[in-house]
Amino acid sequence: LNDNPSHYKITLSGTVKSPKINFDPPFLMLMPVPLDVKTETAINIIPQDYLRQSQIQVELPELELEDGDRIYPFSVQFPEGRDIVLSSDGTNKELICHISFRSSRPVSFLGNMFFTDEEGN
Repeated sequence: LNDNPSHYKITLSGTVKSPKINFDPPFLMLMPVPLDVKTETAINIIPQDYLRQSQIQVELPELELEDGDRIYPFSVQFPEGRDIVLSSDGTNKELICHISFRSSRPVSFLGNMFFTDEEGN
């Protein structure tokens, strides 16, 4: 290039991949249990296309009972942590999440739990 009037054209192309989270199993059905007895199951959270560390957040549903009381019968635990980590081979490590339910009042629920990363994905 150095003072040479020739022009060079460079064309770049690429694909942008947005980070996403998949689940195994993709939906959850907890078995009915007697009042005030905990039922629990584990799910695998499979992060994909994360290029930097992030952390999973969970929004648990609030249930309204027939008498108007509100309860939070669900809880989650991440025995190995909530961090999405990029491994040396460029993939993201799966996370284990334990979801449990316990209620001292009769309740039935069909709905969503929201799992997001720090950027709201």
